[in-house]
Amino acid sequence: MFKHSIFSLPFIFIAMLVGADGWFGWRLLLLGALAAVSARNFAMGVNRYLDRDVDILNPRTKGRPSVDGRVSNIQMVVFIAINALIFMVVAYFVNDLAFKMSVPILLVLGAYTLFKRFSALAHLILGVSLGLAPIAGVVAVSGEVTIWSIYLAIGVMFWVAGFDLLYSLQDIEFDKANNLHSIPSTFGAKKTMLIAKVFHILTILFWIAFVIDAGLGIYAKIAVLLSAIMLTYEHYIVNKDFTKIDKAFFTVNGYLGFVFILFIILEVA
Repeated sequence: MFKHSIFSLPFIFIAMLVGADGWFGWRLLLLGALAAVSARNFAMGVNRYLDRDVDILNPRTKGRPSVDGRVSNIQMVVFIAINALIFMVVAYFVNDLAFKMSVPILLVLGAYTLFKRFSALAHLILGVSLGLAPIAGVVAVSGEVTIWSIYLAIGVMFWVAGFDLLYSLQDIEFDKANNLHSIPSTFGAKKTMLIAKVFHILTILFWIAFVIDAGLGIYAKIAVLLSAIMLTYEHYIVNKDFTKIDKAFFTVNGYLGFVFILFIILEVA
């Protein structure tokens, strides 16, 4: 599902824009997009392949092509391998540090599915997976990891972990019944929503630190302010009606990344 790439793509390019202090060129734009999409394909492929045994039991996921036979196990393995190869080849053409980081990044991306088998920290592992995006972005344009990119990445980590907590509220009873570890199944819905709020407060604080350390101005500050408003709205609609979780997950968070990058473009311009 290409729409799943909308969470990481903006933050890769945000880091590239800030790292390059402006336009970074069509070559890196193409390589960055290929890296983001192939990494996401790899991660989702691993998730679908390893989760077949639990997806077939969950009413929410039992109709997935990876479960009902429309996509075979061999096809999934080939899909995973091809996307891993594309990611490493793209990293090779970016620079030496990007290539050296490519395999460790793939290992982190594949770890999420395994983590939820034994630890409720799986939400944070998912956050780390997408939080690598801005670090990868700055490495692509400068060949180094900056402090501001770490702040941006930690903010992304808490942002993703927070909305994944809200998304996981749909599977509380299933996770309990099938011994799958998650914060909702461990602590319940009310505490999970509180933890998600704390994560999103931390998101905004780290994004403020990013803006300050990178020496950015008014447009970047507006980006963080609008992100705070959108995250507040996300919690409002989930608190009001659990059936709106999909809207909060895809719509609000999808728009957040694009609003953020729009104001960063105005900032560097």
